[in-house]
Amino acid sequence: MELRQLEYFQMASRLRNITRAAERLRVSQPNITVAIKKLEAELGIQLFDRSQKQLSLTPEGTVFLNRIDLALRNIQDAVLEVNDYKQLQKGTIKIGIPPMMGAYLFPKIFSSFRQSYSNLDIYLYEEGSMTIREQLERDELDFGIIIISNASTNLQLLPMSKNQIVACVPETSPLAEEDSLTFEDISSSDIIMLKEGSFLRQLILQEFKDADITPNIVLESNQVVTIKGLVSRGVGISFLLDIVLEDSPGIKAVPLASPLFVDVGLAWKKDRYISKAAQSFIDFCKNILKHTKEDIQ
Repeated sequence: MELRQLEYFQMASRLRNITRAAERLRVSQPNITVAIKKLEAELGIQLFDRSQKQLSLTPEGTVFLNRIDLALRNIQDAVLEVNDYKQLQKGTIKIGIPPMMGAYLFPKIFSSFRQSYSNLDIYLYEEGSMTIREQLERDELDFGIIIISNASTNLQLLPMSKNQIVACVPETSPLAEEDSLTFEDISSSDIIMLKEGSFLRQLILQEFKDADITPNIVLESNQVVTIKGLVSRGVGISFLLDIVLEDSPGIKAVPLASPLFVDVGLAWKKDRYISKAAQSFIDFCKNILKHTKEDIQ
């Protein structure tokens, strides 16, 4: 039994698709198929039920996956511990960032951290907050700078800022004259929404549901610049965090009548081994927060 076989099996189980697993692992599809068949032959059991259109685990496969997840995590942690002896001469950090944080909050943190730790490799993955939370739970990321409101108890959280969700309306719209807006006020408006996987999207859709309103969603995008451009041209209205609307020509940020606030912060999994590279990033963020508070005082 080889480590590679276990990794192939784990990825195929997660994605329920051999082709997608091959793409994620950057190997050929036959490599994964052959590896899994050899693994099944060695174990003397069938790991996957191939009678359905979508790949699914057999009961034996489910039991085996649970054990393999733990084993591979322990191996990964062992490698991280060994790498600690390099005293930060090398190391990698994988960080998930939602589009809004990626464009308006993280660049300041990243540039300063990079100057202090130029030997570390930092990989950025842009996804919605909900998707990033799931990736943290599956040990696919080291950190996420996300909306941490209502986050899982399995995540360690470092709050960084509190931000307000506002309605973004074209300056030419009559709604721009209002001091605040209810969801009834915008019930007939065209809505530009963030895509699936966004905590903000989930929250706004719930507010519409609570108001018994079906929003008329005309466009979806995770590109904040695109959304702002569409709003400024009168295509529709959207909902974004207040931090991204500074210096936004053609757009008026209008608070909601029942204000919505979310906490933004750094998140990582509690029970995962923290490498020295990862700890250096945590300490760096804490130091930034400390100096920011001192400046405010």
